[in-house]
Amino acid sequence: MPHPGSLPLYQQISELLIRDIAAGRLTDGTRLPPEREMAAGMGIAVGTLRKALAELAGKGMLERVQGSGNYIRARSGVDSVYALFRLELPEGGGLPTAEVLSVDRLAKPDGAPPFGRAAEGHRIRRLRFLSGAPVAVEEIWLDGACTDRLTAADLSESLYLFYRQRLGLWIQRAEDRVGQGPVPDWAPAAFAPRPGTPVPRIARLGWAQDGAAVEFSWTWVDPARAQYVARIR
Repeated sequence: MPHPGSLPLYQQISELLIRDIAAGRLTDGTRLPPEREMAAGMGIAVGTLRKALAELAGKGMLERVQGSGNYIRARSGVDSVYALFRLELPEGGGLPTAEVLSVDRLAKPDGAPPFGRAAEGHRIRRLRFLSGAPVAVEEIWLDGACTDRLTAADLSESLYLFYRQRLGLWIQRAEDRVGQGPVPDWAPAAFAPRPGTPVPRIARLGWAQDGAAVEFSWTWVDPARAQYVARIR
C-alpha cells in the first residue's frame, strides 16, 4: 500500500519514463510496446498507463500515431518532479521514492554554509530508493523561517513538490559539491554500507525563487547501487 505522500501511480510511471528517456534507455523514435502489453509488463491497469502516456504527450515527449503506436520524442528542459534529482541506477534511470526516518526542528548544524534567516531548521532524514532498491541516505535542512511546523505526515515523495504545493516555495537552483564522507551512525540497516564506511557524499545548497538560500542537505550514496549523473545539454 503506497504511503500518503506517494505520487499517484500514473505520475510515478510518467516520471520513470522521463528519467529513462533522459538516461538514453528510451531513445528518440523508439516505438513503445502495445499499451495492453506494456501495462501488463508493468503490472498496472491500462487506464493508468494511458494517463501516464497522456502526461508524456502533453510534455512533447510522446507522439501517438493512430494505427501505428506510441513513439518517444526525446527533448531536454522538460518539467519533471525529479528534475534536480541526480542519482540513477548503474544502468541509468530508476524511479525515486523515499522513506522518512525522522523530522525534527533543531539548531542548524555545524559545517553547513549559511542559509535562511532562522537560527533553527527542520531536519529531515530519509532513506532513498531507486526502483525499490535502497541507494542513499539523506539529511535535509529547511530553514525554520519557511514554516513553523513540519511533520513526517506532511511530506510528499518529492520534497520540492511539497515545498511548492504546501509552502509556496520553489527551489529555483541548486549547487552540488560531490566528495566523500563516512556513512552516519543513524543510517538504517536497509542501507548496505555500514556506519563509518567512506562513500560518495553530495552537499547541496538550494535557492528559492526570491534568490535566498533556504535549504542545505547531505546525501550519502551506495556506490554499488547508484551513481551521480549531471547531463549538460
